[in-house]
Amino acid sequence: MNYKESFKSSLKSAWIVLKLIIPIYIIADILFYYNTLSYISFLIEPFTSIIGLPPETSLAIISGMFLNVYASVAFAAPLDLSIHQWSILAVFVGIAHSLPVEGVIMKKIGIGNFYSYTLRIISAFIVAFFTSLMPANFFSASLTDKVFEKQTYENIVDLLQNSILNSIELSITVIILITALIFLMDFIKSRNFIKQSQKNVSKGFSITVGIILGITYGAGILIKEVESGNISKDDIFYIGTFLMICHAVIEDTLLFVIFGADFTMVVVIRTIAAIIISYVLLKWFQRREESMRSQRGRWERG
Repeated sequence: MNYKESFKSSLKSAWIVLKLIIPIYIIADILFYYNTLSYISFLIEPFTSIIGLPPETSLAIISGMFLNVYASVAFAAPLDLSIHQWSILAVFVGIAHSLPVEGVIMKKIGIGNFYSYTLRIISAFIVAFFTSLMPANFFSASLTDKVFEKQTYENIVDLLQNSILNSIELSITVIILITALIFLMDFIKSRNFIKQSQKNVSKGFSITVGIILGITYGAGILIKEVESGNISKDDIFYIGTFLMICHAVIEDTLLFVIFGADFTMVVVIRTIAAIIISYVLLKWFQRREESMRSQRGRWERG
């Protein structure tokens, strides 16, 4: 393991967190202070209400989908969400985040953007909806019993002062967590079984790597085999579908656990959802392929 490279990665990640979370957190506080979100939240309110979240979480959801998990957390942090609601948001954003970036990776193994985006957005709403139906007492804070409450401010100056301090505190917490995770993940990546991953492209191995390290590694180890045609379409479809729903469950989930989300429940829910959805869609994919082959056969005979 190269500790120097891990340290450099930590500094790089720290800079990303600082330049992203601090301004977004302050902007979110200002938007909430002036009640600006009430003018646009109605557009997404039907969707947020379905999954048991307040309309103010619309920016957290949208920023997570098109940017990343850090942006989502920064927009949601000033809200007074319950443990159950933080867990719902963690499930939704965990499934549907960084769509443009991760869509490029999935496309390299043969999964198109339309299927990738559609699957993740629809799955996120469905799984979050079922999570919202679960009793709130099923969820408990994993790291802290503190539920963050929305503060009230006398004026904009008071808000900015508190917002800057709170955003710095949040950034420090996230940086510590991400640094620890980077060293842990780099240690895992330095193991021989990961270095030899190009030689092991079984479904179970690819999925396991993807669950722990994320789409980049889970799907990345398949790219050469996909290009050489040494892996079946069924396996590509199944692995890709599974990983789009359940990947990087440790890193992504822990960012929400900071505020009270239930780590165990979020991970279990995403894993079970990935197994069920992947299996159902694989059967549909196989039947479609059989139907297309049968149709081609009739055309050739005719």
